[in-house]
Amino acid sequence: MAERITDETMEYVEILAKLELTKEERAQAKADMSRMLDYIDQLNELDTSSVEPMTHIFPVNNVFREDEEKDEWNRDEILENAPKQKDGFFQVPKTVE
Repeated sequence: MAERITDETMEYVEILAKLELTKEERAQAKADMSRMLDYIDQLNELDTSSVEPMTHIFPVNNVFREDEEKDEWNRDEILENAPKQKDGFFQVPKTVE
């Protein structure tokens, strides 16, 4: 297989990943990346024509519930639990000056 990972590619990857590799580390990373690409080439040789495209390996059903109308809450009962209230609303400390 032709060399796909060049020294320029490795320098670019180092810049993007903000890495500072020694010559030995750069050589090892280059070899690792080449092995990864070789493996991907192997996977590309597989016949997947009978495999249906999917977005997830497990069947995903709609996990959202239907909106159901429920009884309204009574404002006075809710405000009974408030530490402080003013004019029928919760009173909270000021957060912005």
